[in-house]
Amino acid sequence: MSTPQAPFTAPPPAGAPPPLNFINVLQRMLSVSEKVSDLIFSPGRPPQVELMGELQGVAVPGLEKLLPAHTASIAKLILGSHQTAGENLEKFGSTDLSFSASGFARFRVNIFMQRGSHAIVMRVIPPRPPQWGDFNLPPVLKEVAGLKNGLVLVTGPTGSGKSTTLAAVIDLINETKAYHIVTIEDPIEFLHAHKLSTIHQRELHSDTPSFALALRAALRQAPKVILVGEMRDRETIEVALEASETGHLVLSTLHTIDAAKTVDRIIGVFPKNEEQAIRTRLSQSFRFIVSQRLLPRADRQGRIAAIEILKSTARTREYMEHGEREGRSLIDAMDQGDLDGMQTFDGILERLIREGVVKKEDALAYASNPGNLMLRLSDLGAASAAQVMKPVPGGGGSMLDMIE
Repeated sequence: MSTPQAPFTAPPPAGAPPPLNFINVLQRMLSVSEKVSDLIFSPGRPPQVELMGELQGVAVPGLEKLLPAHTASIAKLILGSHQTAGENLEKFGSTDLSFSASGFARFRVNIFMQRGSHAIVMRVIPPRPPQWGDFNLPPVLKEVAGLKNGLVLVTGPTGSGKSTTLAAVIDLINETKAYHIVTIEDPIEFLHAHKLSTIHQRELHSDTPSFALALRAALRQAPKVILVGEMRDRETIEVALEASETGHLVLSTLHTIDAAKTVDRIIGVFPKNEEQAIRTRLSQSFRFIVSQRLLPRADRQGRIAAIEILKSTARTREYMEHGEREGRSLIDAMDQGDLDGMQTFDGILERLIREGVVKKEDALAYASNPGNLMLRLSDLGAASAAQVMKPVPGGGGSMLDMIE
């Protein structure tokens, strides 16, 4: 649901310059850096951009401090004539939609109410879909493009790059397979052109009222691949499992922190008396669970993704179906499954620290088990200490010499 370019006509504060054009405001904010990920408009603050995980204000004459009237006018402009999004904002206090600034940018937008006023967060969408070669994704994930059926989940917190990873996978399939692909998104982010595959992209609210209904309809649209933007509820999860069991490759996301918690989350939405049946279905249907966390690089020149990969093998299917216990956990299977392409967060973080890509203190903040990661890095600490304790040439009887 995209809205066209329009002028920003919010009433300026007393003594301010004439009303500004919203497109000019967006251009000024995006000019801060090519790495701007989000634009934020909040009453009491100047317009802000998120850059490498941190917010910074942008000087826009006349908007040194946004008023509620400013954010209300921006919200009205973005909503445009889209009635459903406006009704959702009024009824639920927030709404999602996409916004196109003709000729230079697209955004995924969330407008929400806080303290009785409007606030707006605009996620910057790159002008073209992500391609496989744009990222240093683990090679094992290329196997997804060759799958004929099953469930592939990409999980992680908001802003961890889930949609980007899935878009890169869809682009790889689009380039290498003559498939029919249906995506169901809220809202549509990356616009995929037809390549070898034919792609139909459906947007929540404008093209379909719900993920579950669109997913059920997709089963009659003869797709080979179905992308569901998010598995939000029991009905969507159930239909996604059904689709993966009936010869479709289903790709989707969940807001969970790691692979093991993803399994718990899916099983937890069903009644207790259905747990074993869901465990069995999930263990037979899943192909990959990919979890992502973005952390700052040591050189502070951006962020890097730490990616955990759980792959369907006889061992992981058994643990998923019959439950985990001491010495037989999914973490153990991933930690010992490097030959199958599996990896854990802490294993990847350890490698990134040793390679100097990330700082130890940053990695520990993102680790699943900081204590275990510290133990794995104990030799690194000993090496550092030995380096410090080397005798100074010609130092003679220094205290360091005596310690050594």
